[in-house]
Amino acid sequence: MMFRVGFQRAAQVAQLQHLFAKRLVINNVHTSVLANQEAISFSVPRPTRIVGLNNLSDNKGARKTKKRVGRGHGSGHGKTCGRGQKGQKSRSGNSKPGPGFEGGQTPLSQVFPKRGFKNPFKRELQPLNLDRIQHWINTGRLDASKPITLREIHAANAVRFKEGVILLGRGAHALTSPITIEVTKASSQAVKRIEELGGKVVCVYHNRLALRALLHPEKFAILPKSANPPTAKLRRFYENPEKRGFLAKEIRESYTPVSFNFDRVPNSKVSSEAKW
Repeated sequence: MMFRVGFQRAAQVAQLQHLFAKRLVINNVHTSVLANQEAISFSVPRPTRIVGLNNLSDNKGARKTKKRVGRGHGSGHGKTCGRGQKGQKSRSGNSKPGPGFEGGQTPLSQVFPKRGFKNPFKRELQPLNLDRIQHWINTGRLDASKPITLREIHAANAVRFKEGVILLGRGAHALTSPITIEVTKASSQAVKRIEELGGKVVCVYHNRLALRALLHPEKFAILPKSANPPTAKLRRFYENPEKRGFLAKEIRESYTPVSFNFDRVPNSKVSSEAKW
């Protein structure tokens, strides 16, 4: 009996010691947390003034002090402003030559002659393929139920161009929608595929001013008159029905281009019949 009572008291003592040790550990952790909080609070300086819009400024060193030159020899940047005596780097103006400068020697771009012919009147037409047009129709960027002109192509960002668009027949099998489209030029393969589906292709001429008025009419108080093709070669092209030119009699009898107004052409005879 005495042995059992002694064992119970020993167990109670061990339990009390464990509780005291646990309480001591908790107190130590709490003390260390408070000490860290106090250290942090002391490390962050408290503002000595109320922050407002009238006293906001950059931190010290955020802005580099401007170098003041030509203000006396004692400043260290006085007479010659830190440029030294004479030389190319001490002169006023841009002392760094442009690309291609070879120190006064004739540059290579001028030494060797240029061979070949460059046509200054050539028009750079950007290609537009049929598969891209069908993809733009499927995604809702182009409306196949309405005539597609250069303005719709530019607004849909189908292709970027400066002088015009040439329609090509790559991916002709992908085109499944009948469309009516007005472009600068078109290949025979593209014309064949569009007309097989019941569509129509018309090649329309636009000079630089007329093209700008077509793409951005909001920039004009009065829209400029449409210009005719300036050269005989272009006139023959746009009068050819096989090229689907807008001046061809067969084309004009069945379709009137949306992007070219014949009533605003300087030559009034063009509205009835093209005469050159």
